[in-house]
Amino acid sequence: MPSKRALRRPLLAGAALALASALGAVAVTAATAGPAHAAPNSCGFVFDDFNYSSSADGNFTGHGWTPRGNAGGPGVPGATWAPGNVTFPTSGGQKVMQLTASTNGTGAGTRHAEVYSNQKRYFEGTYASRIRFADAPASGDDGDHINETFFAISPLNGDLDPTYSELDFSEYLPNGGWGEAGPINYQTSWYTYRNEPWLADNTHSEQRRSIDGWHDLVVQVSGGHVKYHIDGVLVGDHSGKFYPRQTMTVNWNLWFIDLATHTGGTSTYVQQVDWFLFARNQVLSPAAATAQVNTYRAAGSTFTDTFDTAPACGGQSGTSAIIGNGSNRCIDVPSSNATDGNRLQIWDCNGTGAQQWTFAADGSLRALGKCMDVSGGGTADGTVVQLWTCNGTGAQKFTLTAAGDLVNPQSNKCVDVQNVATANGSKLHIWTCNGASNQKWHR
Repeated sequence: MPSKRALRRPLLAGAALALASALGAVAVTAATAGPAHAAPNSCGFVFDDFNYSSSADGNFTGHGWTPRGNAGGPGVPGATWAPGNVTFPTSGGQKVMQLTASTNGTGAGTRHAEVYSNQKRYFEGTYASRIRFADAPASGDDGDHINETFFAISPLNGDLDPTYSELDFSEYLPNGGWGEAGPINYQTSWYTYRNEPWLADNTHSEQRRSIDGWHDLVVQVSGGHVKYHIDGVLVGDHSGKFYPRQTMTVNWNLWFIDLATHTGGTSTYVQQVDWFLFARNQVLSPAAATAQVNTYRAAGSTFTDTFDTAPACGGQSGTSAIIGNGSNRCIDVPSSNATDGNRLQIWDCNGTGAQQWTFAADGSLRALGKCMDVSGGGTADGTVVQLWTCNGTGAQKFTLTAAGDLVNPQSNKCVDVQNVATANGSKLHIWTCNGASNQKWHR
């Protein structure tokens, strides 16, 4: 899809996040409007039924959402991003969040809409939202290059930032755009980009058909794969370097790519969002995600956030041993020697400091005052896993997923016991994740 390389949205959507950071993130409390009834032993959920009076409703912003009001891209230069273009009408007996965008064919007469989360905290787990896409405007002439979206994004820290993360769960262009005829819908996973001169490094899936109407979007981010579903059907599976490398915000926006095809007076388009669900560190099937939403609704819950209060799957906090499923032995620093370069191994669990690993807030795994490290920041199968002075690089970031994979996001590979060995002293390296028992761990 060469024409999509002209897309400028990543940097400019990131500007909204930068503004939010400058203003200070709004604290999202672990509160529930109505009974939560979260699943037992859950890893934390965020659920919102969007039962608000307006974008200025204190509960809306207090629950962690910002209706964008700052100027800038993406889309038509000179357009306004209007908080008032986010409303909460009733549709089908349920309150929905509605984004409205309109244009009279001029930049000054163009209004966009966006909602984004205040906290940059979303990473692995299941993202789900029920969205109503529209092929035609609510009023006025049809044919505009409108983009109807749902995505997660991080800031870009400089050109070709290797830690940049963005997942476009859906970008629906009913009338086309970027040189493509519509209708067309994209799922795009980004590695990085440079704004000037433009260079994009991403992969995408697409559906060249109408998706007018209500659809359930479910995206599973786990074990090095991003799996995109529409109404229970897998439409994309992206992996490798396109797997996200840091936490992101969640966003919806509605905007005009350009005004090249506008005709007549003012045309107004709407996009509606029925609900949002995030299951932290959990892989939910599309059916399970919908069932979880129905459970909340049946209990009368319109909002819940247990992200920071429920136990994290895989134990993404605290200090403990990390035990191999295949060997029932612990990840160990040989001889309790904290010298840089000491290659890690498995050994009978003994409760010593050489086997006590702390999941630090920066994503590192620490023992004896140093960090688990992929030697030389390598990404090839067989690269040694060792102990090294903590330095904050991607070589020292690890995530223990709900599936039991200990993943280094930089390489998108798993910590693996060499040769599927189970004996004391068997060494660790990284290897392509394959689900084998020598790659499965628990605390």
